[in-house]
Amino acid sequence: MKIIRGINKISKIHKPVLALGVFDGLHRGHRQILKSAGRLARKIKGTSVVLTFWPHPQKEKSLYSLEHRLRLIAELGIDVCVVVNFNRNFAKITAEDFIAKILVKKIGASFIYVGKNFRFGAKAFGDYKLLARSATKYGFVLKAFNVVRSKGASISSTAIRELINKRKIKEAEKLLGRRVSVLGTVISGSKLGRVLGFPTANINPHHEIIPPAGVYAVQINLSGKSYDGICYIGARPTMRPKNKSIHIEVHIFKFRRNIYGKFLEIQFVEFLRLDHKFASIEELAGQIKKDMLSCSTKFPASR
Repeated sequence: MKIIRGINKISKIHKPVLALGVFDGLHRGHRQILKSAGRLARKIKGTSVVLTFWPHPQKEKSLYSLEHRLRLIAELGIDVCVVVNFNRNFAKITAEDFIAKILVKKIGASFIYVGKNFRFGAKAFGDYKLLARSATKYGFVLKAFNVVRSKGASISSTAIRELINKRKIKEAEKLLGRRVSVLGTVISGSKLGRVLGFPTANINPHHEIIPPAGVYAVQINLSGKSYDGICYIGARPTMRPKNKSIHIEVHIFKFRRNIYGKFLEIQFVEFLRLDHKFASIEELAGQIKKDMLSCSTKFPASR
């Protein structure tokens, strides 16, 4: 997928089918829009384009870092992603100018796909109804998607954030249409895992939203391959830390490579237990063995 960072860097795009939105989280509703745009682009031998914004226009905490969002968009087969820097100057652009100068003149959108709850332009004046009125004037075709619902409630990034913050991993997974995940960089740690006999990769997350403290069964995506593992999130209370900073550590089963500096994605399979302060290092090591045994039952025996 080609990534264009900034409106002024857009060059001629062949038959652009444009999906417009923030797409934070890439949940089921977002995926429906992007997959539909991709299908049409392939059918007409055009170019599927996503136009998204960073940082979040509503100043909300994002489910995913921009890097993670771009990776997920690419996985859906999109050809081009335009990332708009949502700053004060951009926020002043009127909805009408956004349509005329960016969607029509800069991108040359032949088709525009958008969710009916998406707002744009200064003071969020623009909506799908304004796009519909503009379609005839500028000669593009608009497809506006209804908000996807689950159990009577709208699927939204806000609802998913709330579920993640309550450790309701499976419920959040259903709304996302895939597992809750965190992208991060492997960094050097205290090497405590090695001392305990369970070497871990310490993760510097790129995210604003991570699951609360606890132990989780996870799958790790690294360099195009998937591995089973276990993840700890917490302040290491047994070690009596001087500060309460949160650590993210993953132990990857049957894995011994040096991966410092690598990006990896942690996919959360199931919550196992709360973080807990143990009386000794030995007691902690014993609990980790139990955690790993419990974790191993969460994956198919063939893996």
